[in-house]
Amino acid sequence: MSAMGTLPASLGPVTELVGREPEAAMLRERLRDPLVRLVTVTGRAGVGKSRLAMEVVREIGGEFGRVEVLDAGAPDTPSALTAVTGPTGPTGPTGPAEPCWPSAQGGETGRFLLLLDGCDHEARAGAAAALEALSGDPRVVVLATAVEPLGVYGELLLPLAPLPVPGPLRGPAGGAAAAADPQELRDVASVQLFVRRARAADPAFALTLENAGAVAEICTLLDGLPLAVELAARRLRLLPPHLLPVRLRDRTTVLSGGPANAPERHRSLAALAEWSCRGLDAPARALLARLAVYEPGFGLSAAGLSAEPAVDTLMDRGLLVVVGEEQGELRLAVSEPVRSHAREALAQAGGEDAARDAHAERYRTLVGSAQAGLGGTGQDHLLRELAAEGANVTAALRRLRERGDGEAAAALVLGCRLPWLAQGRLREGLQWCDESDGAGGAAGTGGAGGAGGAVLPEAVRARLADMSGVFALALGDPQEAVRRHRRALALGKGVGDRRQNALVSAHLGAALLEAGDPPGARAVLVTALSALESMGVTGGAAGAAASLAGVLRAEGDRRRAQELLDRAVEALRRTRDGRGLAGALRTEAALALDGDEPARADRALRESLRLYGDVGERTELPGLLEEFSLLLMRTAPAQRPRTVRLLAAADTLRAETGAAVADEWRSAAERARTDLGARLDWTDFAAAWAEGVRMTAAQAVAEALAAPAPARRPTSGPAPEDQSLTPRQVQVALLVSEGMTNRQIAARLDISEWTVVNHVRQVMRRLGCSSRVQVAGAVGRWT
Repeated sequence: MSAMGTLPASLGPVTELVGREPEAAMLRERLRDPLVRLVTVTGRAGVGKSRLAMEVVREIGGEFGRVEVLDAGAPDTPSALTAVTGPTGPTGPTGPAEPCWPSAQGGETGRFLLLLDGCDHEARAGAAAALEALSGDPRVVVLATAVEPLGVYGELLLPLAPLPVPGPLRGPAGGAAAAADPQELRDVASVQLFVRRARAADPAFALTLENAGAVAEICTLLDGLPLAVELAARRLRLLPPHLLPVRLRDRTTVLSGGPANAPERHRSLAALAEWSCRGLDAPARALLARLAVYEPGFGLSAAGLSAEPAVDTLMDRGLLVVVGEEQGELRLAVSEPVRSHAREALAQAGGEDAARDAHAERYRTLVGSAQAGLGGTGQDHLLRELAAEGANVTAALRRLRERGDGEAAAALVLGCRLPWLAQGRLREGLQWCDESDGAGGAAGTGGAGGAGGAVLPEAVRARLADMSGVFALALGDPQEAVRRHRRALALGKGVGDRRQNALVSAHLGAALLEAGDPPGARAVLVTALSALESMGVTGGAAGAAASLAGVLRAEGDRRRAQELLDRAVEALRRTRDGRGLAGALRTEAALALDGDEPARADRALRESLRLYGDVGERTELPGLLEEFSLLLMRTAPAQRPRTVRLLAAADTLRAETGAAVADEWRSAAERARTDLGARLDWTDFAAAWAEGVRMTAAQAVAEALAAPAPARRPTSGPAPEDQSLTPRQVQVALLVSEGMTNRQIAARLDISEWTVVNHVRQVMRRLGCSSRVQVAGAVGRWT
């Protein structure tokens, strides 16, 4: 083709690009640059490289003197390239001819644009050699598509990633995900593509509150890979949206049904995965098989990949992808559908059991080696690492249970006590305790059968019962926690482990306090504290002392409570148990408020927030956010919108853990919300609440810490800014205090009298005044 503005038929029909606007704009800019000779669009198979390239060529091809499109993998491509380029430069489509530049229209029309699609596998070497030959001609611009860079000098890369997927749905941990918001999902590119292709299969399809969660899960399971999303959308002819994720969870390669005129690899995900792995050497194939049993989001060190040279090979091919970062370490995943394909091949070869056993052993070792540091130095790093590896730890547990290794499974469960508490995985943790013990939480001492029917030692069962009590208390059921801890003590009597029994007694005391039995809690905690101190169990003694301080505070003995708490805080600082220290500081804040010391309470709560932020805390953070919010209402009324956001975040984060809240505390939070709703305009309240609901735990901590600290010395009266007045309302209030009428104020400020009336009403409401005289009095206290 040589006529300007005429594009080759090989570009195919016009197709709609979804979510590729930035990449398309960048590609257009690079192809128009007179200094650019070669641009390679790279990305994993099925990501849409060819579609992006062809649509951009369709858009700007008329700006070139000539456009040619070749499939690099076609058998006749080498001869076609020779025919296109000729011995001295680009020629006509049927052989050497006069060059078509400069055109009669002048400018850049003499440039030749060649789209070389699919420079992969067997076609890679030939394509690279041809592009080297073409690179010397300044009139030639080559646009190539390939899974990995071609390595040609002067090559500019445009990496193409899968489409963004929805974030995690906010719902109770370990339970069904909360319903997704269709309005928010419509802005996610992978969902947009799914909806458009679903409507092509079923014109009646619409994204609704009922199916939004399923659509979000489908797009996430498929990693946002455009080809996979399109094939899934076609399946709506056969399956309703809520059943499709169930079909895909264990094997995405079931998706097929691509267009008959598409390349074979684009007609099914099984074919796509097989094509993606073609040409891998033996070490890369072996590594891919080993990593296929890992859940997405594993770390290099956790998987033992630090010195694996094949990692780079897999990453270059898009078979191993980066899905995030935690504490400076990359989080990786085997991409779908390659992961499903590799697992199927592993199972057919009889190697899946061995790979899963090796995976389980690695994570059992990881959790076991972390125990020494979880109670002190390194706690924040270890808790975050174990949170990031949570899905793989759970997979390891499932494997241990499947093969009947009950003791190993129980040991792994026990090692997850603190990580699961910090992550808010409360119901899941409780269930694992009961299933590992085989007792189902029974109050008696029967049910010794653990996983796989194995009989667990009584010492292990006692620890599992104690751990289950800790989770029951965190879930807001102190009576159940008391029952479980007493069962743990009964099981432990025959074991003779004084240290463990003393720790269980400390946990029982904390549960009794929450259950409304301070005398019973005091009796148990005094004994436990004495025993733990005599044995030199520093961390356990500090926890018991902090709990006993809470008991003494409840009984009104603030002096002894403070003494005990000071000892506990000192010990926890010394051992660097950040999570334990944060809990003790919450008690210190409560004691400070009892003594009308809001500034000291604020300092304690802020340090607690920082500590919880460091360890990624989820279970206790909601309660802390509410405590801080109530203090903020008292010390900084101007921060009402922030307070609303924090209360909303606390409410949402608690719902994710599935924890209940005590009636007394629920009433306090509800009163705070009612008060804030009365003092803020409804639209302001609703907007702030919606912002808080969307906050992550880290964002909520940052929001709280950004609040101004209370003044060290209280002023004689609240300042106008402390009453949430706007600048205009402050002006109106000052003029009211001077005795001006509404008409006089309107003339002074050059606003309507009716506007003044509204401002005066807002001032009176926000200052809690019932008359203009009271407004004048309130203003008089500002100075």
